[in-house]
Amino acid sequence: MAVDFVAAPGVASQDRFAYFWSQQGEWVEEPNLRRGGESGVQRVMSANGRLLYVKRQTGHLYRSWLHPFGRPTVLRERDAIEGLRQLNVNVPKLVFCGAERDADKQWRALLVTAALDGFTEMENWYAAGGRERYGEALHDRLLEELAVTLTRMHLGRWQHSCLYIKHVFVRVTGEGPDTKVEVALLDLEKSRRRWSAQSAAQHDMQQLRRHSSFTDTDWLKLVYFYENAFGSAIKGLR
Repeated sequence: MAVDFVAAPGVASQDRFAYFWSQQGEWVEEPNLRRGGESGVQRVMSANGRLLYVKRQTGHLYRSWLHPFGRPTVLRERDAIEGLRQLNVNVPKLVFCGAERDADKQWRALLVTAALDGFTEMENWYAAGGRERYGEALHDRLLEELAVTLTRMHLGRWQHSCLYIKHVFVRVTGEGPDTKVEVALLDLEKSRRRWSAQSAAQHDMQQLRRHSSFTDTDWLKLVYFYENAFGSAIKGLR
């Protein structure tokens, strides 16, 4: 597992789980009860001043034919983060991930990721006037970058499975001809591999349509860019 471990100096590798479990910060996602356990996310500052997000879980499991007795969902999210990074998809950088059973044989699990510096939720970017500030030509580039990002994921047969617009983040930097547009994806807890790219694409794109506020014109532009990058039409998107 490739991780970027950030902790206080002198923390041994076998103590990393305990170190991060002991860290406390502001709840950005209050603990919720589901999947037979509890899961929540805190914002924590590392020893070297780096902003981290710590997903903390107790008994929060998913089951599959490979794991019929249950497996912590953060391990599935870790697999997705690593898989999408290999496909050149912007996702949060993995700092630490681990799971262990406590004295009562209940799973405890952690996923620690670095903040996506400079990125903001796409809907917040719209609300802050990003489209008006940069103009329609850049907005088209943003839609194309989103389409290419999703295509990379789907052609790798990864399905996000919770592709709501609130999980799409954008970053626009520079001015004039040097303006750079980037897209990142978050909340990969439900992500999984599919047998075909078409299956992953159809599920996620239809889900994004239901859980976004794109106008009909913007949605058709996104679909145009997406199908060009994907290489074929996807049923049910128009």
